[in-house]
Amino acid sequence: MFERKAPRDYIGTILLELGEKNSDIVLIDADFHPASKITGFSDRFPDRFIQVGIAEQNMMGVAAGLSSVDFIPVVSTLATFCSRRACDQVTTSIALPKLNVKILGFYAGLFVGKNGASHQALEDIAIMRSIANMVVLQPADVVETKQMLEFAVNYQGPVYMRIGRDPVPQYLPDDYQFQLGKSITLKDGNDVTLMTYGDLVEETMLAADRLAKNSIQARVINMSSLKPIDEETIIKSAMETGRIVTVDNHNIYGGLGSAVCEVVTEKRPVGVRRIGVKDVFGKSGTNDQMKKKFGLTAEAIEKEILDFMKR
Repeated sequence: MFERKAPRDYIGTILLELGEKNSDIVLIDADFHPASKITGFSDRFPDRFIQVGIAEQNMMGVAAGLSSVDFIPVVSTLATFCSRRACDQVTTSIALPKLNVKILGFYAGLFVGKNGASHQALEDIAIMRSIANMVVLQPADVVETKQMLEFAVNYQGPVYMRIGRDPVPQYLPDDYQFQLGKSITLKDGNDVTLMTYGDLVEETMLAADRLAKNSIQARVINMSSLKPIDEETIIKSAMETGRIVTVDNHNIYGGLGSAVCEVVTEKRPVGVRRIGVKDVFGKSGTNDQMKKKFGLTAEAIEKEILDFMKR
């Protein structure tokens, strides 16, 4: 296993490298650095860094305007503020005209330190996934973060990219190449398929290891492309394992679980168990406390899977 690294700690470095290569990239911040670790870009390219303050709705309008004159705006704020707070501006000003804006949503899901429910983005995937023209992504580790951000700035159209806060293991090889609409299998197995993304890949992999001790071989798939989603792999997994479990750092409504259910219901009906936040708001506490409270530890995930398989 590689050294644990936090995706957000490398965003600034990755953006700096991309900014050196492409002078059209402009970074727009809503009073969130240095927490977002983007100061490397702002220090190196002050003329391509715009600080709008706590004005996320206005930020989306500024980004739309810059995109309309051929810049590539990258906007940076908390995931909940660029989805819930700025939803209308994202929809009308960016997605409707399919402008080339990249939205970085930091502190995605439950894991926001002790900032509490107002800062926990438990609806952002549902919101962004339902907006036409919007691509929705979350990387599993630092390797995928770099690949994904490089893809995003070269893709023509709006992209929403969730960024995790905490250090995670490296699961993808150094030569990994991100592909839009494609997943990657991290562990093979034919008894049940576990699908997840982002900062819950680790707990899901640990749950699969625990299941193996009970002679249950779980297939684990990193579904980092949340929209478009890898329908081919979902159908293949449904056919080969007969059961799918999704693990979401998000409300169970509208997240990965919903996306997978949409596919299997239409194309290969099988049982699906959605693990995630069960239609409640979050709480203030450490990220480990959040995992325990909302049933997102490896032990809790294993327990839900065993219950699901008995049924």
